[in-house]
Amino acid sequence: MDRFDTMRVFVRVVERGSFSRAAEDLRLPASTVTDAVKRLEARLKVRLLERTTRLVRVTLDGEAYYQRCLSILADVEEADSAFTDAKPKGLLRVGVQGTQARRVIVPRLRQFFDAYPDLELFLSESDRFVDLVREGIDCVLRAGEPKESDLSARRVALLREVTVASPDYLSRHGMPTRWDALQGHRMIGFRSSATGGILPLEFMVDGQRRTVTLPMTLSVDGADTYRAAALHGHGLIQVPYYAVQRDLAEGALCEVLADTPPSPTPVHILYPRNRQLSLRVRVFIDWVVKAYDAAAEAAGP
Repeated sequence: MDRFDTMRVFVRVVERGSFSRAAEDLRLPASTVTDAVKRLEARLKVRLLERTTRLVRVTLDGEAYYQRCLSILADVEEADSAFTDAKPKGLLRVGVQGTQARRVIVPRLRQFFDAYPDLELFLSESDRFVDLVREGIDCVLRAGEPKESDLSARRVALLREVTVASPDYLSRHGMPTRWDALQGHRMIGFRSSATGGILPLEFMVDGQRRTVTLPMTLSVDGADTYRAAALHGHGLIQVPYYAVQRDLAEGALCEVLADTPPSPTPVHILYPRNRQLSLRVRVFIDWVVKAYDAAAEAAGP
C-alpha cells in the first residue's frame, strides 16, 4: 500500500469513526486497515487516533493530518482527471428520496452505466437528514431549498407541482373552484422531516405564494403513504407531477385548482464543502441533470 492509499485509508477511518466501516467501504480486510493506520502512526511518530471499544476518535494531530490529506488527495484526483481520457471508477454512494429514485433515476441507470462502466452506484434511500461524512455518503439529492450550511449545493432540477384528489373524495366534497374558497374540504397532512410540522397547501396567485391549512384527520411523513392516502380519498395533497402522472392518466387522481398551482420544487445535489468535488460526483451530477430533464420532457407540459 503506497502513501496515497494509506492516506485514503486514514481519511475513511476518520470520517466513518470506525475501522470496520472504513474497511467495508474500501473493500479491504479490517486487519489491513488497522495495520495501515498503525504503520502510518509509526512512520509519523505521532498518535493520530484514540481507540476505545466503541469509538475511534481523531486526536488534534490526527485532525491536522486529516485536513492535509484531504487537500493532497483532492489535488491528486484533480490532476488525474485533468486528462481527457480519465475515466471515473470505484464506488459512488448517493443519498436519495425513494420516490425520486424509483421514478427518475433507476429507469435511466442503464445509460449511466453504459457511459461509465467502471463505476458502481449505491443508492441510500432516506428522507431524513444525512451526515454525509460520518455515514460515508458522497452526495445526496434533496427536494426543497438546502438548509445545511456546511454543504455545497447545486440545483439539478425544478419540479412541477400539482394539487390532486381522488374522484371518490371529489364526489363527496365537491370540485374546488378557488384556492381561497375551500370550506368543507380536507387535506392530508405531510410532516416535514426538517421541522416535524405540517406543511400547508400552497398556491401561486398572480406571482405571489399563498398558503392554506385545511382540517385533516390524517397526517403522514412518507411520500408513498401520502399518495396512497389520496388514492383512498382522505383529502387533497400536493406532490410533484411525475409522482402522480400515471394516476392522473388512469383517472385514479384528478388535478384541481390547476390555474393556481403550487410553486415548483427545486432539487439540489449536496456534497461536503471541504472536499474537492471528485470526478465520480461530477459525472453523476452532469448525468442526473439530464435524467431530470428527460423525466420532465416525458411528463409533458
